Amino acid sequence: MADEHTPSTVDSVVNEDLLPFDFDKEIPRYIQKRDEAGIKPRSLGVVFRNLRVVGLGAIASYQPTLGSILNPLNIVGKIKNVRHPPIRDILSGFEGVVRPGEMILVLGRPGSGCTTLLKTLANQRKEFYSVEGDVRYDSLSPQEMSANFRGDIRYCPEDDIHFPTLTVDQTLTFAAASRTPLQRLGATRQQFAHVLTQTLLAVFGLRHAKNTPIGDAIIRGVSGGEKKRVSITEALASRSPIGVWDNSTRGLDSSTALEYVRALRLATDTFNLTTIVSFYQAGESLYKHFNKVCVIHEGRMVYFGPADKARQYFIDMGYEPANRQTTADFLVAVTDPNGRIPRAGISTQPRSSTEFADYFLKSNIGAQNRQEVDSYVAEFVGKPALAEAYKESAQAEFEGANRMKSPYLLSIPQQVRALMRRRVQIIRGNPLVTFIRLFANVFQALIMGSVFLKMPEDTANFYSRGGILFFSLLFSALTALAEIPALYSQRLIVVRHEQAALYHPFVEALALTLVDIPPTLFIVIVFTIVLYFMTGLQRTPGQFFVFLLFLFSEAVTMKSYFRALAAACKTQDAAQGIGGISVLVLAIYAGYIIPKPSMIGALRWLNYINPLRYGCAFLLRSIPRSNILQRFEALFTNEFHTIRGKCSSLVPQGPGYPNVSIENQVCTVVGSQPGQLYVDGNLFAGLSHEYYWSNAWRNFGIVITFGIGFTLALLVFTEYNTSSAFASPVILFKQGSGANKLSTPSDEESVNEKISDTTDEDEKPLKTTINSSPTADVFTWQHINYTVPIPGNEVRQLLSDVSGYVAPGKLTALMGESGAGKTTLLNVLAQRVDVGVVTGDKFVNGQALPADFQSQSGYCQQMDTHVPTATVREALLFSANLRQPKSVPLSEKEAYVEECLKMCGLERYANASVGSLSTEHKKRTTIGVELAAKPKLLLFLDEPTSGLDSQSAWAIILFLRKLADSGQAILCTIHQPSAELFQVFDRMLLLQKGGRTVYFGDLGTNAITLIDYFERQGARRCKADENPAEYMLDVIGAGATATSGENWHELWQASIESKRVQQEIETIHIEGRSRPAVEASIRTEFATPWLYQTTQLLKRDAQAHWRNPTYLMAKLILNTVGGLFIGFTFFHSKDSQQGTQNKLFSIFMATILSVPLSNQLQVPFIAMRTVYETRERPSRMYGWTALVTSQVFAAIPWNICGSTLLFLTWFWTVGYESSRAGYTYLMLGVIFPLYYTTIGQAIAAMSPSAEVAALLFSVLFSFVIIFNGVLQPFSNLGWWRWMHRLSPYTYLIEGLMGQAIGHQQVQCSAVELVTITPPSGLTCGQYMNRFISVAGGYLTNPDASSSCEFCGIHTTDQLLGRVFDISYNHHWRNVGIMIAFFFFNFACVYLFTYIFRIRRGKLLPSRSSKKP
Repeated sequence: MADEHTPSTVDSVVNEDLLPFDFDKEIPRYIQKRDEAGIKPRSLGVVFRNLRVVGLGAIASYQPTLGSILNPLNIVGKIKNVRHPPIRDILSGFEGVVRPGEMILVLGRPGSGCTTLLKTLANQRKEFYSVEGDVRYDSLSPQEMSANFRGDIRYCPEDDIHFPTLTVDQTLTFAAASRTPLQRLGATRQQFAHVLTQTLLAVFGLRHAKNTPIGDAIIRGVSGGEKKRVSITEALASRSPIGVWDNSTRGLDSSTALEYVRALRLATDTFNLTTIVSFYQAGESLYKHFNKVCVIHEGRMVYFGPADKARQYFIDMGYEPANRQTTADFLVAVTDPNGRIPRAGISTQPRSSTEFADYFLKSNIGAQNRQEVDSYVAEFVGKPALAEAYKESAQAEFEGANRMKSPYLLSIPQQVRALMRRRVQIIRGNPLVTFIRLFANVFQALIMGSVFLKMPEDTANFYSRGGILFFSLLFSALTALAEIPALYSQRLIVVRHEQAALYHPFVEALALTLVDIPPTLFIVIVFTIVLYFMTGLQRTPGQFFVFLLFLFSEAVTMKSYFRALAAACKTQDAAQGIGGISVLVLAIYAGYIIPKPSMIGALRWLNYINPLRYGCAFLLRSIPRSNILQRFEALFTNEFHTIRGKCSSLVPQGPGYPNVSIENQVCTVVGSQPGQLYVDGNLFAGLSHEYYWSNAWRNFGIVITFGIGFTLALLVFTEYNTSSAFASPVILFKQGSGANKLSTPSDEESVNEKISDTTDEDEKPLKTTINSSPTADVFTWQHINYTVPIPGNEVRQLLSDVSGYVAPGKLTALMGESGAGKTTLLNVLAQRVDVGVVTGDKFVNGQALPADFQSQSGYCQQMDTHVPTATVREALLFSANLRQPKSVPLSEKEAYVEECLKMCGLERYANASVGSLSTEHKKRTTIGVELAAKPKLLLFLDEPTSGLDSQSAWAIILFLRKLADSGQAILCTIHQPSAELFQVFDRMLLLQKGGRTVYFGDLGTNAITLIDYFERQGARRCKADENPAEYMLDVIGAGATATSGENWHELWQASIESKRVQQEIETIHIEGRSRPAVEASIRTEFATPWLYQTTQLLKRDAQAHWRNPTYLMAKLILNTVGGLFIGFTFFHSKDSQQGTQNKLFSIFMATILSVPLSNQLQVPFIAMRTVYETRERPSRMYGWTALVTSQVFAAIPWNICGSTLLFLTWFWTVGYESSRAGYTYLMLGVIFPLYYTTIGQAIAAMSPSAEVAALLFSVLFSFVIIFNGVLQPFSNLGWWRWMHRLSPYTYLIEGLMGQAIGHQQVQCSAVELVTITPPSGLTCGQYMNRFISVAGGYLTNPDASSSCEFCGIHTTDQLLGRVFDISYNHHWRNVGIMIAFFFFNFACVYLFTYIFRIRRGKLLPSRSSKKP
């Protein structure tokens, strides 16, 4: 693209959205401006010799399972492979040169190595084991390019991944701003970015969508074709001398694709760019724009030379093109054993990839290629002067601080500003997460404030004040866990931008941290104001702002920690597991749950590295007159408004002690002095927790240090670990399948080599006949209109008065430019839209659609949505089992599935996991899944050839032709069909933008009927060698910038053909209504009964879990490590008061594991639900209740297994009696996982994403955990005691605690004994017996007459019952109540699924809406 623009260009070129844009005229203006300013253009070629790309062998050719991960033999093998990894050639023997001003087209079948070559030439080498040979960018080495000029080579990948909440304009403006040069012809940085953005929007016809979000599977956004154009324009905004485009026309109609190639050609010629492109389906009009072509066959270069000589080269070799076959299709077909046509009389043609490569090396064109390489090397390689000249020209664009140091044009501060602006736009585009965070904090503050409402300033609330402060910090840590899924959702986007040298990844992390500070501060302020003044904490300005300061610091610190953890881990499951352990460490070693003096020496160091410890300590000491953290037995209060707090409960007192003197009483609070009514708060904190006010600001400094340290860790991990987060996949086969193992990967598109010898029958589809009975039923639609509401506007009409029909035995194409409404019409006809208003009629034989129309029709989506761990055979059999009636024998279904595998050419891949397949085989699988259902009426297909090479596309369309010939009615959208492929269709429905009909009818032989229609309506004549599919789009003005002087929709409506179509439809209706209506073949809503659905779903879910060892290992390790950690933290707790308290907290902390465990299980729950909502629900495959049931019961066994490990590693290490292990296991090992599984899935059922689910669960957990009596004793709950009865954790902890330590004696340690001086003449026993008989406790020296050593608690029941309302006798009652909670949660999973996902008019439409 242009190197510079002037501000005036905006007004004259692209400011008027309705004006056409002429790229050809505007480019010379840019050139003139550049030359007038004296800016030197620069160019860069690429030359390579003896290029060899080596990848790791197929060490993961079998799909991993939990069994394979734990198999000792596999572990040994993996260790061996790490030491001596198997390697194989991906590419070998490549040489060639692409000069500035040249465009080269790279052709090959999927899996041949096209993407590998493009990535290698784009200098993206990290994913390969090694790249050998010599690659030079003129006189610059790959190392120099990567270090200093990475942005001068732009690789545009095949997939379109963007931030979904950003608009098109925001996405492109950011890309343009990130590559804005220093020299801009007097324009400001903003003006330059704006002009370039508007120019690109105009060139690629995106001006109408510039304010539309990009969107994704959840958020409604631009169409698929428009999203592809966004990817192209984002890459062009980089203004790179070398552009590498990987199948970048996928999803574009032929007219838009042609405009795109023309734009590349013009930019390449004008600015002397080097352009490398790979297409899978390239028409002749596209092919002629290229100077050179490179043909790849199984990783070998079989042609590299002039594009205009390639066709004749292969003809001379001994192969001939098919009738009307384009040159690009012919070149690819030659490499396909099943697609090439040998010339008659010639038998010496090369057949293997090695023979092809050797033939080329010996050919004249091969020799010319070597000569050109040698000439270019001699002229441009190894020339220091040329290298310096390029560096000077390139560095003129860099900011001064970046010259000779960085590949990024912008300085770090400029990158920070740009990324902060983008982050604000992302937040504004999706305010739901921020709103939920605010709601969660306000809700929690209100609940906590009401629970601890206006605490009296006496010793009875010491414990409560500590609890409120500790929980405030713990809540920030729990909600920060949601940062983990949030960071992973954007990871791949950051990788691509880093590869394009738009910005440092660490700057994006820094911008995220900085932009998040204001909303975090606002949320913390609201939380603090509500909580602080409701609870009655010390109301002095200094103490309030200290509380606010520390709470905010802790929130930022913990967010940085979990973000750093996500950046450090390559998988989300691993990060969630470590995050769960981290929560335990943070909570236990903050110094509240277990005071520092009680920590075992081996783990005490964790207290010093815990940021919550310093925050908690500071908050507790921020009230200088009163330190509120104390041991568990301290149930008294101390007034904090003075240095000395009066003890509210003295020993002894009550009946029998009417006139007792203070000298004969003692306060049992730690820090009390004999004979004194007051307790010094500072002394209390020092003795109980070793906290001292003198360390307060030191602790604040430590918290800040932790925050800075975690932030630096986030920046470092983001910068150096992100790029290696996503490895190239390999085809993974089911364990034990053996026979189908493919072990020689050749490309990341399908890294396993396809065995393509001439006897490979498995790659030949259509080898069998279709066993389906022909149907005479005709599907028709009349006057279909479809409007959808648009925010900021009233409505947008997507379809306008569309009529047509699909006859049995006919293959009907649905075509039009990108955004014309093809997929929308398909969804409307298939009854797959749930938003907007649809009007018009749909009939079968002129009568109402049968009730099971969706079951009698098949729908192949453009997006191949499957359960990734299922094998191809399992996916097809699952569809057959659930969509064919239960009455069909299983053996018949299995036999039909095998037929479908043969028909789709998938026999070799029958045992391969769908998620690891190439694009072609995923598409074949999608079709196979629908065929397995035996659709009777109609088969809908949305872009079945998208992303496929010409031969695969040809095979798919021929397959559809075979289906149609057998009597199947097929309606299929298609982009960029070649002339020969277009001829396969019988008729076509052509749409313009706005969903307006331009043509519907027969194509005729060689499309003569179609061509005659347009020529009679005034269109130009179709050339003899022109592709009719491209011709018709051209004449109607399809494309990004093309226009037409005729209103083709009005011409169609007024045409004879249009009236004939209406007559045909009426005739179909009249004839159809004379016959009985098509009856529903399935009388119930689904083809199979509910129990059968549930069984099949449970089997699939169980397989998905077993084949996801990362998820299972993270779950099991989290339970095991958590149990060991808690167990050894409270290792062999004694029977003292502190030991009893430690046992209580060991149980409490074990329940906290439910947070990360629930967050883990929510991810697969939502992923499986997405498959259901996207594909299986519209197909009426099974009921949502069966899905929910299967998901619950598939997750429970693994969670019980994990909790069993938790119990085994926790129970005996804490020191509980073995005689009480059975009941404890029942509660912790069985009932506890039943509870958190169902409550976690209930929250997921109402959440649109895992991030939102994590936030909501943290809120719910924090809410219910408050009332269990641990943080706020039951005796202090006041009005909220009713909630204590409703909290499930009340009964869980009571059941565990009462059974584990109930009916036991307490032996106070020496520090827990208080000394009482009895009145003169009385022994200790005589003086204290009356009090002990009423209040409990015991004396160690009852016969002494002085210094009576008194322990306030004698039995655990005394402590548990009086303070925590825990009774040993309630243990079986608690079992029953927890089981009741399980069934309640189970019901909530169904209820929330129905309300939020099934019911029309969802409560969260902005996040849960699907594209029409």
